[in-house]
Amino acid sequence: MDFTLPAEHRMIRDSVREFCDEEIAPIAQDIEDEHRFPAEVFDELAQLDVMGVPISEEWGGLGGDQLMYALVCEELGRVSGSIGLSYAAHVSLGSKPIELFGTDAQKERWLEPLATGDHLGSWALTEPGSGSDASDMDTTAERDGDEWVLNGTKQFITNASVAGSVLVKAVTDPGAGYDGISTFVVGPEDDGWEVTTEWEKMGLNASPTCELLFDDCRLPADRLLGEAGDGWDQTLETLNGGRISIAALSVGLAQGAFEAAKSYATEREQFGQPISKFDAVRDKIVEMDRKIERARLLTQKAATMYDEGEDTTRISSVAKLDASEICREVAEDAVQVLGGYGYTTDFAPQRFYRDAKLMEIGEGTSEIQRLVLGRELGL
Repeated sequence: MDFTLPAEHRMIRDSVREFCDEEIAPIAQDIEDEHRFPAEVFDELAQLDVMGVPISEEWGGLGGDQLMYALVCEELGRVSGSIGLSYAAHVSLGSKPIELFGTDAQKERWLEPLATGDHLGSWALTEPGSGSDASDMDTTAERDGDEWVLNGTKQFITNASVAGSVLVKAVTDPGAGYDGISTFVVGPEDDGWEVTTEWEKMGLNASPTCELLFDDCRLPADRLLGEAGDGWDQTLETLNGGRISIAALSVGLAQGAFEAAKSYATEREQFGQPISKFDAVRDKIVEMDRKIERARLLTQKAATMYDEGEDTTRISSVAKLDASEICREVAEDAVQVLGGYGYTTDFAPQRFYRDAKLMEIGEGTSEIQRLVLGRELGL
């Protein structure tokens, strides 16, 4: 029950925090306004050696654990939800499955450039008609000699337009249900696929969200990740870690909104005193702090259990559900503390508020988390 972070974890967190304050915070609103993916920030994160935090040093990563990775996600989210989202998708979804399920040859070819930050990773599961029933997919991959041929459409795919590799889920055995889904590694140099749309969104517009079209996309046989039919089990294992990263990102967004509200409340004066002295404002800020502390503890518990090899299906869903809903609540309260100023883009709370909503949707909606938790409780 030691809640003190290890020294190495604190060092990584503090170095990322300093980088965020100096390099990301000054441009966070600008990149949102411009809808611009900040490639230069990710180049600098690569120089900090954090693009592969939980990836083994053997494959170019930092060799850290899930807890260390969660701390980095939180710090990025504290200043920019967009950068935090693209980072989390790169690590949890685009990189980690290759380490978990790939061959040594696949790791050398695809994982190393991801872990070192030479490439950004992406993961393509969702389709236009699937939504929360992610297993109901129409994208297919048929074996043709020494190749696989992919056809179909993927929707709401983070990083795909800037990625050096995309992990694509496709049906390889139409009659086998969950056991008929497989995972393939697709590169930008492969023919037969394209990014057809980059979505304009409510928030997180510096992180590209794409629609992909596969039209007789031919891949060598060695692009299959694991065995044919392993794709759904791989997805479930990937999401357990991914939900922890979204929980951490949610904590970061909430922390950023809280800090903006607290700073404003101690400086803004009405009726001859700072508004933080008024019960209504003070109590709101205290409640924000309480919620964030709870979400952070849950998230770090989930990350620690993941690192200890325990089954994290329940705790990762609890952390993701709690942190994402707290994130939205805290961001909304931060806007309220600032009043009219909170509704303007001159102040950060509106950005945290818009970014927060996706946390309740991505990597399993809040409703799906409750479904998962009900099953875990035997209900």
